[in-house]
Amino acid sequence: MDETQSIMREPAQTVQLALHGGPKTVQSQFVWPVFDEREVNTVADLVRSGQWGNPDCTGLVAEFEAQFAAYCGTKYAISCVNGSVSLRLALMACGVRPGDEVIVPPYTFIATASTVLEVNCVPVFVDLDPDTYNLDPARIEAAITDRTRAIIPVHFAGLPCDMDAIMAIAERYNLRVIEDAAHAHGAEYRGRKLGSIGDLGSFSFQSSKNLTSGEGGMVITNDDALYRTVESLRNVGRLPEGQWYDHFNPGCNYRISPLQAGLLIEQLKRLDDQTRRRHENGLYLDSLLGAIDGIRPMSRGNAPLVHARHLYLFRYNKQAFANLPKAEFVQMLAAEGVPCSGGYPHPLYKQPLFQNRNWMCYAIPDWVDYGPVHCPVAEHACSDEGIWIFQHALLGTRTDMDAFADAIRKIQQAMTGL
Repeated sequence: MDETQSIMREPAQTVQLALHGGPKTVQSQFVWPVFDEREVNTVADLVRSGQWGNPDCTGLVAEFEAQFAAYCGTKYAISCVNGSVSLRLALMACGVRPGDEVIVPPYTFIATASTVLEVNCVPVFVDLDPDTYNLDPARIEAAITDRTRAIIPVHFAGLPCDMDAIMAIAERYNLRVIEDAAHAHGAEYRGRKLGSIGDLGSFSFQSSKNLTSGEGGMVITNDDALYRTVESLRNVGRLPEGQWYDHFNPGCNYRISPLQAGLLIEQLKRLDDQTRRRHENGLYLDSLLGAIDGIRPMSRGNAPLVHARHLYLFRYNKQAFANLPKAEFVQMLAAEGVPCSGGYPHPLYKQPLFQNRNWMCYAIPDWVDYGPVHCPVAEHACSDEGIWIFQHALLGTRTDMDAFADAIRKIQQAMTGL
């Protein structure tokens, strides 16, 4: 850092930031998960019952699966241990074979791509729509080859992808669509719950997710054959017509426990109200932050939708903040009391896994090389632009949302003197 850059980043003396000893702008504490005696009693009753396991996936597990399928508007819901496994089971059920290609976005959690490797297939990274940070349908067709078998659109931050365009492409090229809805519990696209539009939908119930039991996952589908395969794979390859020790498919024990199912049944009762609050607070934050120079909320697209707001995502332009780098802005914002992050440090294809070709036992073709891959929108989002506010903060009040905007304005004033 040269002296000129250092001077440019020096805060003005008229505003004292919390990072430098001033008072925090946001005083509220945001707690997650939200629970009460209903969850406590559910777990206590299960512990007292001694029925901690459920190899037949009956009882509370079957009850939650039925409730979640009904909630999403699908025929079937198959629970499993986590959202990574749910993606892998969905891919296996789609019949992919070694060397097949699967289109994925580069701005997402590693599991969206690493599960493709786990079924011996090749992730093909397609860049983002710069206004939504979701997979850009306009770029998908150029990435399709005679080896392409599936598309995994990620409803990033809980914002629905352009599913009309993606489904049209999939139909044109006879591709499977697996919706990664790990961020999108309760979100809707044209009146349909996310996860229910593609061939299969995959959900996570990990501890940060909008619907959580600490860990867990779910696959939903309307397809009888896909259901039969996924249900078998998550339960050691068994089929209903077989005996207990008959194993027809190469599955493993991926079952959740009744304890998780009991928690999820209670948490599901809260989801609609929490989704509504996040959705409304997100719209209000859009109006507040959109009025701040250098801050741009994400576009919601043109389709009628409900945004799950697993993250509140916005774009940062350092030029409006005296060239303050994104990482330093995020540090200042967090110190002001806003639960936030700069997100992924780089797109997935720049992870050591892909750059160093650490395929281990997986049958990835020798010609696969991620060195030349370049997705400029995703790279800019990671390095300079994309900033997240976490979902539990959006369960706060409008006063809290006002304080988030005030914190950003405070940083801008401190850096620019304006």
